[in-house]
Amino acid sequence: QLQLVESGGGLVQIGGSLRLSCATSGSIFSINDMGWYRQAPGKQRELVAVISRGGRINYADSVKGRFTISRDNAKNTVYLQMNSLKPEDTAAYYCNANIMSTIWLRDDYWGQGIQVTVSS
Repeated sequence: QLQLVESGGGLVQIGGSLRLSCATSGSIFSINDMGWYRQAPGKQRELVAVISRGGRINYADSVKGRFTISRDNAKNTVYLQMNSLKPEDTAAYYCNANIMSTIWLRDDYWGQGIQVTVSS
């Protein structure tokens, strides 16, 4: 069974840093795009950053210059380095991956979510 497991969240002060990791496990033929989304209370889930298998990256405007997404294809893992954190970055962060479990089967998978709280 395919699983995405996030780690690295927590409580941090304004201006601090956190690094999120998302490891995938299970029967994997190939992973296409991997990304991070977030959802704050009372708000819709929004894209934070996405990276293709080849390394093409897109960021939300709100995190450009502060967050860095990367991936290790050998480990089937995606990372999100978050610097200069602001209170508005407080949210549950979700890992997403478009995974081919076989050459014929492809689907989107989500992690369980991890809380990031930025406080003063």
